[in-house]
Amino acid sequence: MSSAIDDFLAYLAVERQMSVHTLDAYRRDLSAVAAWAAERGHGDIVGLHAEQLRAFAADEHRRAQSPKSIQRRLSACRSFYTWLLKHGRIAANPAAAIRAPKAPRKLPQVLDPDEAKALVEVPTDAPLGLRDRALLELFYSSGLRLSELCALRWRDLDLLEGLVTVLGKGRKQRSVPLGSHARAALHDWRASTGAAQDAPVFPGRNGPITPRAIQLRVRQLAQQQGLFKRVHPHLLRHSFASHILESSGDLRGVQELLGHADIATTQIYTHLDYQHLAKVYDAAHPRAKRKK
Repeated sequence: MSSAIDDFLAYLAVERQMSVHTLDAYRRDLSAVAAWAAERGHGDIVGLHAEQLRAFAADEHRRAQSPKSIQRRLSACRSFYTWLLKHGRIAANPAAAIRAPKAPRKLPQVLDPDEAKALVEVPTDAPLGLRDRALLELFYSSGLRLSELCALRWRDLDLLEGLVTVLGKGRKQRSVPLGSHARAALHDWRASTGAAQDAPVFPGRNGPITPRAIQLRVRQLAQQQGLFKRVHPHLLRHSFASHILESSGDLRGVQELLGHADIATTQIYTHLDYQHLAKVYDAAHPRAKRKK
Protein backbone atom coordinates (compact mmCIF):
# COMPACT_ATOMS: atom_id res chain seq x y z
CA MET A 1 0.00 0.00 0.00
CA SER A 2 1.21 3.52 -0.82
CA SER A 3 2.94 5.40 1.99
CA ALA A 4 0.65 8.33 1.16
CA ILE A 5 -2.35 6.17 2.04
CA ASP A 6 -0.73 5.28 5.36
CA ASP A 7 -0.16 8.99 6.07
CA PHE A 8 -3.76 9.81 5.15
CA LEU A 9 -5.16 7.07 7.39
CA ALA A 10 -3.00 8.31 10.26
CA TYR A 11 -4.46 11.80 9.73
CA LEU A 12 -8.02 10.39 9.82
CA ALA A 13 -7.27 8.42 12.98
CA VAL A 14 -5.50 11.18 14.93
CA GLU A 15 -6.93 14.48 13.73
CA ARG A 16 -10.38 13.41 12.57
CA GLN A 17 -10.67 10.67 15.23
CA MET A 18 -12.54 8.35 12.91
CA SER A 19 -13.64 4.94 14.10
CA VAL A 20 -11.75 1.74 13.35
CA HIS A 21 -14.64 0.62 11.13
CA THR A 22 -14.45 3.82 9.04
CA LEU A 23 -10.67 3.60 8.77
CA ASP A 24 -10.92 0.00 7.55
CA ALA A 25 -13.40 1.08 4.86
CA TYR A 26 -11.06 3.84 3.65
CA ARG A 27 -8.13 1.42 3.65
CA ARG A 28 -10.00 -1.17 1.57
CA ASP A 29 -11.26 1.33 -0.99
CA LEU A 30 -7.97 3.17 -1.49
CA SER A 31 -6.05 -0.12 -1.61
CA ALA A 32 -8.39 -1.31 -4.37
CA VAL A 33 -7.60 1.80 -6.44
CA ALA A 34 -3.86 1.44 -5.76
CA ALA A 35 -3.91 -2.24 -6.79
CA TRP A 36 -5.82 -1.40 -9.98
CA ALA A 37 -3.24 1.29 -10.85
CA ALA A 38 -0.32 -1.08 -10.21
CA GLU A 39 -1.84 -3.85 -12.36
CA ARG A 40 -2.11 -1.44 -15.31
CA GLY A 41 1.30 0.10 -14.91
CA HIS A 42 0.00 3.51 -13.85
CA GLY A 43 2.41 3.76 -10.93
CA ASP A 44 1.55 5.08 -7.48
CA ILE A 45 -2.02 6.11 -6.66
CA VAL A 46 -0.78 9.65 -5.92
CA GLY A 47 0.04 10.24 -9.60
CA LEU A 48 -3.29 9.13 -11.10
CA HIS A 49 -5.18 11.63 -13.21
CA ALA A 50 -8.88 12.08 -13.89
CA GLU A 51 -9.10 9.91 -17.01
CA GLN A 52 -7.44 7.02 -15.20
CA LEU A 53 -9.89 7.30 -12.30
CA ARG A 54 -12.77 7.30 -14.78
CA ALA A 55 -11.31 4.13 -16.28
CA PHE A 56 -11.12 2.62 -12.79
CA ALA A 57 -14.81 3.42 -12.18
CA ALA A 58 -15.72 1.92 -15.57
CA ASP A 59 -13.76 -1.26 -14.81
CA GLU A 60 -15.51 -1.57 -11.44
CA HIS A 61 -18.85 -1.25 -13.23
CA ARG A 62 -17.86 -3.95 -15.74
CA ARG A 63 -16.92 -6.20 -12.81
CA ALA A 64 -20.55 -5.84 -11.64
CA GLN A 65 -19.66 -3.78 -8.58
CA SER A 66 -22.76 -2.03 -7.29
CA PRO A 67 -23.16 1.70 -7.94
CA LYS A 68 -23.07 2.22 -4.17
CA SER A 69 -19.66 0.52 -3.90
CA ILE A 70 -18.27 2.59 -6.76
CA GLN A 71 -19.65 5.75 -5.15
CA ARG A 72 -17.94 4.86 -1.88
CA ARG A 73 -14.58 4.21 -3.54
CA LEU A 74 -14.68 7.45 -5.49
CA SER A 75 -15.69 9.31 -2.33
CA ALA A 76 -12.63 7.86 -0.56
CA CYS A 77 -10.49 9.04 -3.49
CA ARG A 78 -11.94 12.57 -3.32
CA SER A 79 -11.12 12.81 0.39
CA PHE A 80 -7.64 11.36 -0.16
CA TYR A 81 -6.75 13.71 -3.01
CA THR A 82 -8.23 16.71 -1.17
CA TRP A 83 -5.85 15.93 1.69
CA LEU A 84 -2.90 15.53 -0.71
CA LEU A 85 -3.77 18.85 -2.36
CA LYS A 86 -4.01 20.62 0.99
CA HIS A 87 -0.52 19.40 1.89
CA GLY A 88 1.01 20.40 -1.45
CA ARG A 89 1.65 16.85 -2.64
CA ILE A 90 -0.40 17.23 -5.85
CA ALA A 91 -1.38 20.22 -8.01
CA ALA A 92 -5.09 19.36 -8.50
CA ASN A 93 -7.69 16.90 -7.27
CA PRO A 94 -8.24 14.37 -10.11
CA ALA A 95 -11.36 12.93 -8.46
CA ALA A 96 -13.16 16.24 -7.95
CA ALA A 97 -15.37 16.11 -11.05
CA ILE A 98 -15.85 12.34 -11.36
CA ARG A 99 -19.31 11.02 -10.64
CA ALA A 100 -20.23 7.41 -10.03
CA PRO A 101 -23.33 5.78 -11.54
CA LYS A 102 -26.48 6.57 -9.63
CA ALA A 103 -27.55 3.95 -7.13
CA PRO A 104 -31.21 3.19 -6.53
CA ARG A 105 -32.02 4.56 -3.10
CA LYS A 106 -33.57 1.91 -0.94
CA LEU A 107 -35.97 3.02 1.74
CA PRO A 108 -35.07 1.63 5.16
CA GLN A 109 -37.49 -0.90 6.56
CA VAL A 110 -39.18 0.18 9.78
CA LEU A 111 -41.38 -1.32 12.45
CA ASP A 112 -44.82 0.16 12.84
CA PRO A 113 -45.61 1.54 16.34
CA ASP A 114 -47.45 -1.62 17.40
CA GLU A 115 -44.55 -3.82 16.31
CA ALA A 116 -42.06 -1.57 18.11
CA LYS A 117 -44.17 -1.74 21.29
CA ALA A 118 -44.39 -5.54 21.05
CA LEU A 119 -40.62 -5.78 20.62
CA VAL A 120 -39.50 -3.58 23.50
CA GLU A 121 -41.96 -4.97 26.06
CA VAL A 122 -39.98 -8.13 26.75
CA PRO A 123 -40.72 -9.90 30.06
CA THR A 124 -38.48 -8.55 32.80
CA ASP A 125 -38.70 -11.68 34.94
CA ALA A 126 -36.75 -13.75 32.40
CA PRO A 127 -32.97 -14.23 32.74
CA LEU A 128 -31.40 -10.89 31.75
CA GLY A 129 -34.94 -9.55 31.27
CA LEU A 130 -34.20 -6.23 32.99
CA ARG A 131 -31.12 -5.72 30.82
CA ASP A 132 -32.92 -6.64 27.61
CA ARG A 133 -35.85 -4.36 28.41
CA ALA A 134 -33.51 -1.44 29.18
CA LEU A 135 -31.49 -2.06 26.01
CA LEU A 136 -34.51 -2.18 23.69
CA GLU A 137 -36.29 0.75 25.33
CA LEU A 138 -33.14 2.86 25.03
CA PHE A 139 -32.65 2.01 21.36
CA TYR A 140 -36.22 2.88 20.45
CA SER A 141 -36.52 5.87 22.80
CA SER A 142 -33.37 7.69 21.67
CA GLY A 143 -32.45 6.34 18.23
CA LEU A 144 -28.85 5.64 19.19
CA ARG A 145 -26.36 4.03 16.86
CA LEU A 146 -25.18 0.56 17.87
CA SER A 147 -21.64 1.81 18.55
CA GLU A 148 -23.01 4.64 20.72
CA LEU A 149 -25.06 2.27 22.85
CA CYS A 150 -22.15 -0.16 23.32
CA ALA A 151 -19.90 2.67 24.56
CA LEU A 152 -22.37 4.05 27.12
CA ARG A 153 -21.32 4.43 30.75
CA TRP A 154 -23.73 5.24 33.55
CA ARG A 155 -22.17 8.70 33.85
CA ASP A 156 -23.53 9.43 30.34
CA LEU A 157 -27.12 9.01 31.54
CA ASP A 158 -29.13 11.57 33.49
CA LEU A 159 -32.22 9.61 34.47
CA LEU A 160 -33.59 12.51 36.54
CA GLU A 161 -33.53 14.96 33.61
CA GLY A 162 -34.18 12.27 31.04
CA LEU A 163 -31.08 12.74 28.85
CA VAL A 164 -28.39 10.53 27.36
CA THR A 165 -25.14 12.06 26.06
CA VAL A 166 -23.13 10.22 23.42
CA LEU A 167 -20.13 10.72 21.14
CA GLY A 168 -21.31 10.13 17.60
CA LYS A 169 -19.53 10.04 14.26
CA GLY A 170 -16.59 12.42 14.03
CA ARG A 171 -16.43 12.48 17.84
CA LYS A 172 -19.35 14.92 17.90
CA GLN A 173 -21.20 15.02 21.20
CA ARG A 174 -24.96 15.23 21.35
CA SER A 175 -27.63 14.85 24.02
CA VAL A 176 -30.83 12.98 23.26
CA PRO A 177 -34.01 12.79 25.38
CA LEU A 178 -34.96 9.61 27.19
CA GLY A 179 -38.60 8.62 27.22
CA SER A 180 -40.32 7.72 30.48
CA HIS A 181 -40.40 3.99 29.67
CA ALA A 182 -36.68 3.97 28.89
CA ARG A 183 -35.90 5.88 32.09
CA ALA A 184 -37.89 3.42 34.18
CA ALA A 185 -36.30 0.40 32.49
CA LEU A 186 -32.78 1.80 32.93
CA HIS A 187 -33.49 2.65 36.59
CA ASP A 188 -34.64 -0.92 37.27
CA TRP A 189 -31.64 -2.37 35.44
CA ARG A 190 -29.15 -0.27 37.39
CA ALA A 191 -30.86 -1.01 40.70
CA SER A 192 -30.46 -4.72 40.01
CA THR A 193 -26.70 -4.40 39.39
CA GLY A 194 -25.60 -1.58 41.71
CA ALA A 195 -23.18 -0.46 38.99
CA ALA A 196 -20.78 2.45 39.55
CA GLN A 197 -20.88 5.66 37.51
CA ASP A 198 -17.91 4.63 35.36
CA ALA A 199 -19.24 1.14 34.68
CA PRO A 200 -20.61 0.21 31.23
CA VAL A 201 -24.40 0.41 31.08
CA PHE A 202 -24.42 -2.93 29.26
CA PRO A 203 -21.37 -4.95 30.31
CA GLY A 204 -19.95 -7.91 28.44
CA ARG A 205 -17.43 -10.49 29.49
CA ASN A 206 -14.42 -8.16 29.25
CA GLY A 207 -15.72 -4.60 29.39
CA PRO A 208 -18.65 -3.18 27.44
CA ILE A 209 -20.93 -5.52 25.51
CA THR A 210 -19.87 -6.08 21.89
CA PRO A 211 -21.92 -4.96 18.88
CA ARG A 212 -22.17 -8.55 17.68
CA ALA A 213 -23.62 -9.71 21.00
CA ILE A 214 -26.33 -7.02 20.81
CA GLN A 215 -27.16 -7.86 17.19
CA LEU A 216 -27.66 -11.53 18.05
CA ARG A 217 -29.69 -10.73 21.16
CA VAL A 218 -32.00 -8.29 19.36
CA ARG A 219 -32.70 -10.91 16.70
CA GLN A 220 -33.45 -13.54 19.35
CA LEU A 221 -35.75 -11.21 21.28
CA ALA A 222 -37.65 -10.25 18.13
CA GLN A 223 -38.38 -13.91 17.39
CA GLN A 224 -39.44 -14.50 21.00
CA GLN A 225 -41.83 -11.54 20.74
CA GLY A 226 -43.41 -12.91 17.57
CA LEU A 227 -41.75 -10.56 15.06
CA PHE A 228 -40.41 -12.41 12.06
CA LYS A 229 -39.07 -9.46 10.13
CA ARG A 230 -35.30 -9.07 9.90
CA VAL A 231 -34.96 -7.10 13.14
CA HIS A 232 -31.58 -5.53 13.94
CA PRO A 233 -30.42 -2.58 16.08
CA HIS A 234 -30.40 -0.09 13.20
CA LEU A 235 -34.01 -0.99 12.43
CA LEU A 236 -34.95 0.49 15.81
CA ARG A 237 -33.05 3.68 14.90
CA HIS A 238 -34.93 3.84 11.59
CA SER A 239 -38.22 3.26 13.38
CA PHE A 240 -37.43 5.96 15.96
CA ALA A 241 -36.72 8.52 13.23
CA SER A 242 -39.71 7.59 11.10
CA HIS A 243 -42.18 7.70 14.00
CA ILE A 244 -40.86 11.05 15.28
CA LEU A 245 -41.02 12.61 11.81
CA GLU A 246 -44.46 11.18 11.12
CA SER A 247 -45.82 12.75 14.29
CA SER A 248 -43.95 16.07 14.26
CA GLY A 249 -43.00 16.84 10.67
CA ASP A 250 -39.82 18.44 12.07
CA LEU A 251 -37.04 17.23 9.77
CA ARG A 252 -34.40 19.50 11.31
CA GLY A 253 -35.25 18.21 14.78
CA VAL A 254 -34.93 14.60 13.64
CA GLN A 255 -31.55 15.47 12.10
CA GLU A 256 -30.34 16.76 15.47
CA LEU A 257 -31.67 13.73 17.33
CA LEU A 258 -29.95 11.31 14.95
CA GLY A 259 -26.69 13.27 14.87
CA HIS A 260 -26.61 13.57 11.07
CA ALA A 261 -24.05 16.11 9.81
CA ASP A 262 -25.99 16.59 6.55
CA ILE A 263 -29.76 16.99 6.46
CA ALA A 264 -29.78 15.17 3.11
CA THR A 265 -29.06 11.97 5.07
CA THR A 266 -32.16 12.57 7.17
CA GLN A 267 -34.38 13.32 4.19
CA ILE A 268 -34.78 9.64 3.35
CA TYR A 269 -37.26 9.49 6.23
CA THR A 270 -39.50 12.02 4.47
CA HIS A 271 -40.06 9.39 1.78
CA LEU A 272 -41.23 6.96 4.44
CA ASP A 273 -43.55 9.64 5.79
CA TYR A 274 -44.95 10.37 2.32
CA GLN A 275 -45.59 6.66 1.83
CA HIS A 276 -47.62 6.63 5.02
CA LEU A 277 -49.57 9.75 4.01
CA ALA A 278 -50.26 8.29 0.58
CA LYS A 279 -51.73 5.15 2.15
CA VAL A 280 -53.91 7.25 4.46
CA TYR A 281 -55.05 9.38 1.50
CA ASP A 282 -55.82 6.37 -0.70
CA ALA A 283 -57.77 4.74 2.11
CA ALA A 284 -59.76 7.85 3.09
CA HIS A 285 -60.42 9.92 -0.04
CA PRO A 286 -63.40 8.70 -2.11
CA ARG A 287 -61.76 9.65 -5.42
CA ALA A 288 -58.18 8.83 -4.58
CA LYS A 289 -57.97 5.17 -5.47
CA ARG A 290 -56.43 4.50 -8.84
CA LYS A 291 -58.15 2.11 -11.23
CA LYS A 292 -56.21 -1.08 -11.86
